[in-house]
Amino acid sequence: MTQKNHPYKILVLSDLKGSTDSTLKSTVSLAKMINGSIHLFHVKKPTQIVERDNQLSAKRSINEKYTATDNKIQNIIAPISKEYGVDINYNFAFGNLKNEMSKYIQELQPDIIVLGKRKPKRIKLLGDKIADFILKEHKGVILIAGSENHIEPNQQVSLGVLNSQNDSLNVAFAKDLFANSQTPLKVFKFVKNVTSPNKTEVNLDTNTVEYVFERNDNTLNNLPNYLSKNNINLLCIDRGAKQSKIKGNLNKSELNDIISNNTISLLLSSN
Repeated sequence: MTQKNHPYKILVLSDLKGSTDSTLKSTVSLAKMINGSIHLFHVKKPTQIVERDNQLSAKRSINEKYTATDNKIQNIIAPISKEYGVDINYNFAFGNLKNEMSKYIQELQPDIIVLGKRKPKRIKLLGDKIADFILKEHKGVILIAGSENHIEPNQQVSLGVLNSQNDSLNVAFAKDLFANSQTPLKVFKFVKNVTSPNKTEVNLDTNTVEYVFERNDNTLNNLPNYLSKNNINLLCIDRGAKQSKIKGNLNKSELNDIISNNTISLLLSSN
């Protein structure tokens, strides 16, 4: 792995619900591969804090919630930090979800943002529309930590790449990622008007296996099956300028469907 003079900043946006533990472990795995520093951030809505009428009671309630939130975060991160020997920084705020997250993103300037995912058929990350908000807000890399077949710290990932080539993936740490991946690398291509649909090509020079499919609704719907058969637990998807050079470029709706319908971890490239 190539060591960086300045570690990549990885920001985990968490609601502190049940998926936080697995999301943090996936983040630790990525951080170890690319020499990243981990920062967790949580936002609590004002309606979750002030439940009393008078000012003194409201202030006491805020203090109680502050202490309880701080303790909860420490109880979540301490065992993971100790087990894997990594520091996990954290911060939290009381206020509007989108406003506070936007301010913290501007302050931290993360290279990668991590979101957790609990439900396979719908994006439900930190609240409605938050995933869409982050996709628009953050132009860098986004990791959506899957609810199944997690990437585990200190283990090689079973990596797949969708509609790209390993040397054109718009991710600054691509070489580190590939160096920590099982081989051969699996490349999945959905191409319009393909002459030989459902074709498999093996390239011994690049140690890759390429699967080419006719692009239609069925292939997108069947993507989870293709990934499962190949035991993929991290799928890289280009969403930026380089992707426009690729025949069969995914549109926004197709990308959202892939995010919604897959339970494994997804790494979305810089935009």
